[in-house]
Amino acid sequence: MLKSYKSRLYVPRCVLILSITFSFLNLANAQGPTQLTPAQIHDIRALIDKTMAAHKVPGASFAIGLNGKVAWSEGFGLADVENQVSAFPDTAYRTASIGKAMTATTALQLAEQHTLELDVPIQKYCPRYPEKQWPITARDLISHTSGIRHYEGPNVDAEAFNTRHYEHVSDSIDLIKDDPLKQRPGEDMLYTTWGYVVLGCVLEGAAHEEYRALMRETIFQPAGMASTRDDDPRAIIPNRARGYIFENGELKNSRWSDMSSKMAAGGWVSTAPDLVRFMNAWMERRLVSQSTMQQMLAPYQLRNGTIDNFSLGLFIDDYHGMKAALYGGGTAQVSALIFFVPEKRLAVSGMFNLEGIPGTERIALGEAIADVILGETTPNPDHFSPKQK
Repeated sequence: MLKSYKSRLYVPRCVLILSITFSFLNLANAQGPTQLTPAQIHDIRALIDKTMAAHKVPGASFAIGLNGKVAWSEGFGLADVENQVSAFPDTAYRTASIGKAMTATTALQLAEQHTLELDVPIQKYCPRYPEKQWPITARDLISHTSGIRHYEGPNVDAEAFNTRHYEHVSDSIDLIKDDPLKQRPGEDMLYTTWGYVVLGCVLEGAAHEEYRALMRETIFQPAGMASTRDDDPRAIIPNRARGYIFENGELKNSRWSDMSSKMAAGGWVSTAPDLVRFMNAWMERRLVSQSTMQQMLAPYQLRNGTIDNFSLGLFIDDYHGMKAALYGGGTAQVSALIFFVPEKRLAVSGMFNLEGIPGTERIALGEAIADVILGETTPNPDHFSPKQK
């Protein structure tokens, strides 16, 4: 996940961001290159190799999308160190919090269909989550402004690295349903995996459909994501990578964890090309409408201010005067990133089988890869800095 964000009062910079034209959204049928040049591939490989060397990453898979196509994908290093299995383009990794971008997209798709009301109390759809001192809406959940806590307290490790298997995606709500809110909804951004677990329950109640089936219907099938499925550690999943961590300078297998407790917050297994297919489908308006895309690329409006690098469901960034969208995934076994520039119909996905690579470094890598493809040679002055924590 990417925790770096900042909320601030409405300032001229946000006016500039909001005034950026969205005419690129009409380019779904535009023609353009769908392949990379050998020189671009060489430079992209060098950037990935440098990151892997700096963190001693065992294996990784990356993919690039251009103008609606998967233009390039490649595996690096080893997907399984013990058995000396190479990483390939179709190696499967955990998505971790990248799944939140997909859940948010489904929520807004249901809102477009008038199946989900974004601004009514969530108990209309998810009575399992009790009323709190303030009402919470689906909009609050999507924007991380609900006030529902993230992992914390004496059981923080047990929550983040759950070992219990939940058959139903909403069952783990019981772990946090009695906790008070940390803030009044809409006051500020408070990143929360548990908030998206509750959102999964809301989607089920609105659609009258089990969450995993709903995601296949609304995201995976329309986008052509045939290699994406729920992350069941007991299942036999072809090409699944092993995950690793460094402890005291020694490479070890990641701790065992079961993602079923946070299914709607990122409990999926996917491949780098499938993540590109998600971004391509999003940019081509196959998932949500142009007006919804605008909301997902605009800084989120708080009660008294603006979150300038998070929207209604996506992290956003200024990229050489253009709007970029992104999300990271970081949990046991994986560090991953999606980064896309809708104006250029460019998508970058990367998945490392080493946990703990800082999100800001993954963002910087995504931007550097985009620079190679788009021929940008000057530093981007206003982005998530690798020095941020």
